[in-house]
Amino acid sequence: MIRMKLEEAKGLVKLGFDIPNRQLVVYHSLENVKLIQGLLDELNMGASLLVSERTTEAINRSVNLRERKVLWWVLAINFAFFVIELSTGLISRSMGLVADSLDMLADSFVYGLSLMAVGGAISRKKRIAKLSGYFQIVLALLGFLEVIRRFIGFGEMPDFRIMIIVSIFALIGNMACLFILQKAKSEEAHMRASWIFTSNDVLVNLGVIVAAVLIIFTQSNLPDLIVGTLVFALVLRGAFRILKLGK
Repeated sequence: MIRMKLEEAKGLVKLGFDIPNRQLVVYHSLENVKLIQGLLDELNMGASLLVSERTTEAINRSVNLRERKVLWWVLAINFAFFVIELSTGLISRSMGLVADSLDMLADSFVYGLSLMAVGGAISRKKRIAKLSGYFQIVLALLGFLEVIRRFIGFGEMPDFRIMIIVSIFALIGNMACLFILQKAKSEEAHMRASWIFTSNDVLVNLGVIVAAVLIIFTQSNLPDLIVGTLVFALVLRGAFRILKLGK
């Protein structure tokens, strides 16, 4: 969001993110620093200027092809498991798997947005962000409606065996993504964010497995509906954050 917002300022050279300390270094050739501050204020993230000084540091503008390759791998794995989990979730009648598949799709949108829009006009990036955000909102709302329908008694008991097997494979896929991202050893913000997204997916996979185990002991579809609701809420939250990029 910060990268796309600051692209509105002509003269931006490079952004350096320190995520743990919530600090941003902006390399630019602008005379008016307040322009950058104003753009950051529009994001409502509580940004404040720490220091402004001249630098003679050499700036590398080249694109890191290795990082792009890593992100393509992560995108491919996430989208593949979206297809797998969506189809098996519908077959097994598991809202947990369906919701997890949409979480995978949401991550794929984020990675695709970063890769497809590189070097493109900011208007193109905003259009992509809007389309992906609205699409995720529609999917999440349809998911919520299905949860409500099943909660009031119109849903069948999900197949816990398929839930466990598919979630284990999805867990292995996300662990592979973590290994690929860790192997890249990049400190860039988008790579660290990708690692965080995938870590969250691991927790979701474990949640679906726990729900399947609870179904066995309780003989109720309630655990599956609870997990599905929580994940749909995460997808909806991510969609609204993506829509901010399109403003």
